[in-house]
Amino acid sequence: MGVSMESLSRLREKSLAKGVIDRIRGLVTDKTIRICHVCGTHEWTITHSGLRSLLPENLYLSAGPGCPVCIVPAREIDEAVWLAMNGVTVITFGDMYRVPGTRLSLEDARSLGGDVRIVYSLRDAYEMAKKEKDREFVFFAVGFETTAPITALEVLRSPKNLSFLVSHRLIPPAMEFLLGLKDLSIDGFIAPGHVSTIIGMKPYMRFPEVYGMPIVIAGFEPLDVLLAIYMLLKQLKEGKPRLENEYTRAVTYEGNLKAQRLISEVFRISEGAWRGIGSIPSSRLELKDAFSDQDARKRYEIKVGEGRDIHPGCSCHLVILGKITPRDCPLFMKACTPERPKGACMVSSEGSCRIWASQMEP
Repeated sequence: MGVSMESLSRLREKSLAKGVIDRIRGLVTDKTIRICHVCGTHEWTITHSGLRSLLPENLYLSAGPGCPVCIVPAREIDEAVWLAMNGVTVITFGDMYRVPGTRLSLEDARSLGGDVRIVYSLRDAYEMAKKEKDREFVFFAVGFETTAPITALEVLRSPKNLSFLVSHRLIPPAMEFLLGLKDLSIDGFIAPGHVSTIIGMKPYMRFPEVYGMPIVIAGFEPLDVLLAIYMLLKQLKEGKPRLENEYTRAVTYEGNLKAQRLISEVFRISEGAWRGIGSIPSSRLELKDAFSDQDARKRYEIKVGEGRDIHPGCSCHLVILGKITPRDCPLFMKACTPERPKGACMVSSEGSCRIWASQMEP
């Protein structure tokens, strides 16, 4: 019986991974080292590949605010709920459907009679609005730099009955925010691959230059993550922090210039709230005045209160910051499960709690 090319590829990757792990072990001393990533897909790879169990015990991989659904403030979910309960059809992706707001999720709003529809792409929302011209539609636009260009493109060509509730956030300012937390120690960053395909390498230059912080952009295969860890450890040993790109097959220095132009044309950057974290300067995208007719916040007189991000007993905010692991939350897989989520981190497939819970499910 022959050996398939896929099997050979896996054997080769395992052999390479073992070699990288051996090199990692050779670089780790007795000192505790904490490496932070800010990407839900990286957390999925690390958890489902069991990478933490293969690394030295004093080498910690923590997950920062890299889940685009988890960091949407309750108040902005409350706005979407308000719209759905006041005659507007709210369109969203499946990950946002069950994320709790202050009192209700969009799933709750739909059960109470609100018109909430789930789509797989923003193009679906565009087609829905074109077909039902007598209805008012709002697309709840969430995500980081990866999805912002798609929103910008649809804003430029959307029908008049489609507006946007924008909740886009930017990753580099959040990484910088983490470095300002006195009770959070970080020795190096693994930068997100998807975001970096859009923004390129330039926005990360300030981390080694201003903060002396090693940083490596990584892809999403287990070997990608291991190589990024090895590259960071080499920087730490040499005492020469710099920006490196492990994900050269997808990320360039300049990034996707066309996508950047779209973002710049449609959005401006402002201060923005992150769920359970607080306000982060220059971290939010909002529609420019030229697109005020498509801005749901300006088009409708939305009336919501302050918003409550964290529910009693929930430690989502600490998980999002990487201060604790999901298992450290007293509600994890007890009062808070994928079937009955209390916190946003348990809802999205990119949320740390949901990822860790999936490892425990049969």
